Amino acid sequence: MTNPTQALADLAASWRHRDLGESVTWAARRVLLDWFATTLPGCALPPATLLAKALADDRGSGRAICYVDGQPASVRHAALLNACASHTVEFDDIFKDGGYHPGSPTVSAALAVAQDRGASLEQLHRAIIAGYEVGCRVSLAIQPSHYRFWHTTSTVGTLGAAVATAMLLEAEADQIAHAIALSTSFAGGHQQNLQGDGMAKALHPGHAADAGILAGIAAAGGVTASLDSLHGDKGFAAATSASAGDWATALEGLGTWTPIMRMTVKNHGCCGHIFPALDGLRLLHEREGFAAEDIDSIHVAAYGATYQMCDRANPRSAQEARFSLQYCIAAQMVLGAVRLAAFAPEALAHPAIRALMGRVSVSEDAELAAAYPKKRMARLFVKLKDGRQFEHFQQTRKGDPEDPLSDEELVAKFDELAGSVLCQQQLCTLRDTILHSNQLPGYLRLGAR
Repeated sequence: MTNPTQALADLAASWRHRDLGESVTWAARRVLLDWFATTLPGCALPPATLLAKALADDRGSGRAICYVDGQPASVRHAALLNACASHTVEFDDIFKDGGYHPGSPTVSAALAVAQDRGASLEQLHRAIIAGYEVGCRVSLAIQPSHYRFWHTTSTVGTLGAAVATAMLLEAEADQIAHAIALSTSFAGGHQQNLQGDGMAKALHPGHAADAGILAGIAAAGGVTASLDSLHGDKGFAAATSASAGDWATALEGLGTWTPIMRMTVKNHGCCGHIFPALDGLRLLHEREGFAAEDIDSIHVAAYGATYQMCDRANPRSAQEARFSLQYCIAAQMVLGAVRLAAFAPEALAHPAIRALMGRVSVSEDAELAAAYPKKRMARLFVKLKDGRQFEHFQQTRKGDPEDPLSDEELVAKFDELAGSVLCQQQLCTLRDTILHSNQLPGYLRLGAR
């Protein structure tokens, strides 16, 4: 069998010289814009704000920008805090087939290293593309069984961050292979910390970015590891999934397609496993014209991850509400959207939302579960108080490659989210820098609105 570590490292290294073309370059620009859209609102919220205070004496020196406090810092400090912020408001990108959010750990690591080294924007793009290539393909090898106990963004994210770092440090293919192998030993983050209340989930990509940078620096400096770490009998895949990995699927089409071209841009500020139900309910509501107060009950039949993670009838915090199908369904019906405002204190206590939540239920549908993770679907059953009943089968999610957000819709998302913490002039400057210039994004002062 082809050694997947070496094959992926060779593929990553090839991105240093390959012709990117307009479409791949634009995909990288979209990823970077979406990273800032989801990161900047999280910079004003815990746990990033709390962690910034706790680590204030350990920020070190460097030219990487920690956007949580807007100050220069060491590479690992900036990447750790930025990645935590990036995962807080639940708007970060998704590689659907692998059940993985690559942006938070990979872009956070790559941008911090690029800023510190004074890399070019093209070098940053190439590092991000390579980090996405390796991380997303590894996720294909271990899913869906990996997700039973492990948080893919935390585990696989470490690998993506390591590759992006090694690329920016001009590591050769064999060194990138050792960065991947080292990072498999640093990877962690279990599912129990995705349940209930608590802030650990947002720290997962922060740790992944930090640990990935360590692996990339170490490998570029000559530190080695076992190149069987991904696929060996006691390796990463065997330890964290149901087998030693489906490497045929992971390595399919090497060099003919790249994951950064198949990303999902999140259109709702909550767990992506709730999206099919929200999209289906919106279509049903637009077609039938009922209001929240007309509803007697809503039942959602969904795939396993939706039922297992998002059946939360009484969320007590914004973090828990983002993983409550009951809350998000009710919030969309009452507020019209599940965006930042849906998780403000006044929304969490809204009596109409609370009343409707009690009439929303969810179950697992075996057919939909069998199609996961490649297909994310939901069946909706809505009963009105006047006796009318409606059914809807939602087969796609808005934002997935099958139904992508347009450039205009992505920009609108960026303007809304980043505009919550930036003044108009900063917002426009940052947007234009990311989409149209050849400069790295730099310093920002949050809260100047």
